[in-house]
Amino acid sequence: MNRNVILEKLANWRPDNGRDTLEASDDGWNVAVTADCVDVVGCRLWELSLRRTAEAPAVDVKTRAEQICARVTGLLEPLRLVEVDAPRHTALLRSEQPGQVGDERFYYEVLVNGDGGSVLRRYQTPREGQPRRQQVPYTLTHEALGKLVGDLAR
Repeated sequence: MNRNVILEKLANWRPDNGRDTLEASDDGWNVAVTADCVDVVGCRLWELSLRRTAEAPAVDVKTRAEQICARVTGLLEPLRLVEVDAPRHTALLRSEQPGQVGDERFYYEVLVNGDGGSVLRRYQTPREGQPRRQQVPYTLTHEALGKLVGDLAR
């Protein structure tokens, strides 16, 4: 996926009423950026999803997940491979070490599919009295988002 394609679309995209999704297709990829807020510099993202629309090269999901961990450098925390589910052809990546703000901890999670696709979200660990983790928005500049899309699609 050419990162310039997503950068051009982001330059003119301003969601009207809260959370909205922008889609872009290029070089055998479909990218969906779901954001709460977008301005001229960056986005407050909810989810980034990449789906292959062309035939995926023959690379097993563990190898692909390890390659993504090595390439993705624009997030607050580096990623690490947590688990590979070989029968389902999926792998789970998470922040190597969660970020911490006060007593709250945050981490990225990437689900890598065997077809080459992936989904990136950010989570907050449960606070006292909350039964489970919560998905939270995360902020990236347009440049960092363009690089991330390229890193995930390579």
